[in-house]
Amino acid sequence: MVTPESIHLNIAQGMATEHLDVDGDGHHFEAVVVSDAFTGKSRVQRHQLVYQTLGDRMRDEIHALSIKTYTPQEWQKQG
Repeated sequence: MVTPESIHLNIAQGMATEHLDVDGDGHHFEAVVVSDAFTGKSRVQRHQLVYQTLGDRMRDEIHALSIKTYTPQEWQKQG
């Protein structure tokens, strides 16, 4: 079964993050990911980096994942 914790673990193991929060109800999930890896990347490229950490789970297990990505500087501005 897919849990917010299992998604969190995959992302955390797959990329360096300064902040990572995953919420969900078992069917729909939302992730907030803050990473220096996003610097200079488009929104699509940022999402691709996160999807890579989840691998086949995105195709086989996770059907609805909303992702918000920020660089540390962008995250600071969120307040």
